[in-house]
Amino acid sequence: MLSPLAWDETLNEVRSSRPLGAAAILQLVHGDITTEHVDAIVNAANAMLQHGGGVAGAIARAGGPSIQTESDEWVRLHGPISHAAPAWTKAGQLPATFIIHAVGPVWGEGDEDRKLLATVGGALRTADSLEVVALAMPAISTGIFRFPEQRAAALMLDAIESYFLEHASTTIKSVRIVVFDAETAVAFEEALSRRT
Repeated sequence: MLSPLAWDETLNEVRSSRPLGAAAILQLVHGDITTEHVDAIVNAANAMLQHGGGVAGAIARAGGPSIQTESDEWVRLHGPISHAAPAWTKAGQLPATFIIHAVGPVWGEGDEDRKLLATVGGALRTADSLEVVALAMPAISTGIFRFPEQRAAALMLDAIESYFLEHASTTIKSVRIVVFDAETAVAFEEALSRRT
């Protein structure tokens, strides 16, 4: 097992990469998702899109109040979001164009694996509908939702690889999994290394 101490404090650095399908790339990035210069970032949201803590809180603080305003309007018009059907808003003051608000499962609520696969698949489908080329996503549900990091890493990679196998005409050319803390980053790096 790799040690979290092997990860330095350099942020937004690509630590691992591998091809996805014929023309895309998957990258593991140790960094801050709010600073990613991509077409869209995925927010690890709750069903009511109240962005108070965790990744959602960081995104809302960095992107400004328009993100919460647009999110409230989405819920008013469409109701709570599900695992498989995320919402999307503009990205406010962030360097991305869109935010895809995806609801991951809370560990212990039941059927978590299927829900996480649905969440990642839904985020990728939404990115395609927005004609996203470069997408960044966090380690969904591994923070305040307490999904075990190693299990989440394997499932997220399964969902991403399956999507690219089934959607050869996807607009997405780059998927960046952006993790902030070293322990989660190591879990994803180990999961990626087992696939090469």
